[in-house]
Formats: sequence, structure tokens, C-alpha cells
Amino acid sequence: MTARSRQTRSGSATVTALSRPPASPAAAFDPALPAPQRRIRLTAALPPPLQELLSQGRTDRRPRFGEDGFDGMIEQWSPPAGVTAAQASLARQTLEELSATVLAPADSDHLLGRVLTLLSHFPAKGLSPEVERMMALDWADDLGEYPAWVIDAAARNWRRSRKWRPSIAEMRALCEEICAPERALADRLQALADAAPREAAAPDPGVLATGALRRMG
Repeated sequence: MTARSRQTRSGSATVTALSRPPASPAAAFDPALPAPQRRIRLTAALPPPLQELLSQGRTDRRPRFGEDGFDGMIEQWSPPAGVTAAQASLARQTLEELSATVLAPADSDHLLGRVLTLLSHFPAKGLSPEVERMMALDWADDLGEYPAWVIDAAARNWRRSRKWRPSIAEMRALCEEICAPERALADRLQALADAAPREAAAPDPGVLATGALRRMG
């Protein structure tokens, strides 16, 4: 990226910086920010056509029911009409980048180390080291879908706010809450990617030539 210079009346040159293109979602992401700010920064780093489509979509709120009855409201987002194949392809590429970076599952060694450390803050009586490790492996298996920054944040939150050992279900619920904004954005990108058919592949020139010769014959 270059900068343009212009002359002032005194003869000295000043430099006017050109505007930079928006950063990629991965470069703009900061897990230390509050959830609303993380989502704003991620959305602002998306390609402008996707930002426009996301702003034009429709959000419906519907009740959710679980085993114990009413379980709150959920939001369902629908893409606007007229999404083109090129726009859907752009959404698909952006989603792949988001999934490979911000939402990539944690490394198994990092995850296991984080779980063992968290459980060591809340020692359980009567459990052998072997059983503790097997329990940690179960935890790593059940939390393996979440990114490292989500698991780190969930462990930190639990250490600072609770006095007892967490259950796997409690940690999964906490992880879901922490990464809800990023997963919601991923779901909307997936909806855009599915809103238009994929562009058809160009026909093989050899097949076209063969067909033409058959028709001529």
C-alpha cells in the first residue's frame, strides 16, 4: 500500500495515507473483548457485500421448549431474497475461514491440560490419579468441539465465581454461552451460503467437441 504526497503553499510535502482494506475476521478477532464488541468487530471485518446482506436479513423470535417446558426465546435469522451464486460463494469462503480460525476446535493437548488444571482446583476425595485422568479424557472428548479461547474463558469464569467442581454439562453450557455471538454469525453465513445454488462448473471442452462430432456424423 502506497501513500500519496501533495505540496503545500510553503513548499513542504505532506503525506496522505490511503485507506486500508478491512482486516480479515481472524485478524480482527479479540477474545478479550466483551461479547457485543467481538461481534461488532467480526462483522465489520467481513467483505462489504456480506455486511450488506446481513443487515438486510430478517430475525424472528420464537419460544423454545425443553423437557421442563418453556426454555426462553430463540432467534431465527433468514437471509434476504435475491442472494446470488457469487454472494453465496463469498459467504461460504468467509465461513470456511471463520471455522478454521476463530471457531477452530482446541488442540487436544491444550484442552486436556486446561481440564486437568481446572479439576485440580477442586480436588475430589477418594479418586485415584488414574481415575482423575480418565475423567479428564472424558471432559476433553465432550468439550472437543469448542475453540481454545472459549475453554480458557469458561475455566477462568468458573474458577473465579464457583466454589465447587463443575460438571461436564455445566461447562458445556458455559462454553455455549461464551461463543454464542461467533456461532450465530457462522449460522448466518451458512444461511447465506445455502441461499443460492452453487455456480455450475464449466463443461469440459473435450466433451463438447465429442458431442459436436457425433451430431455432425
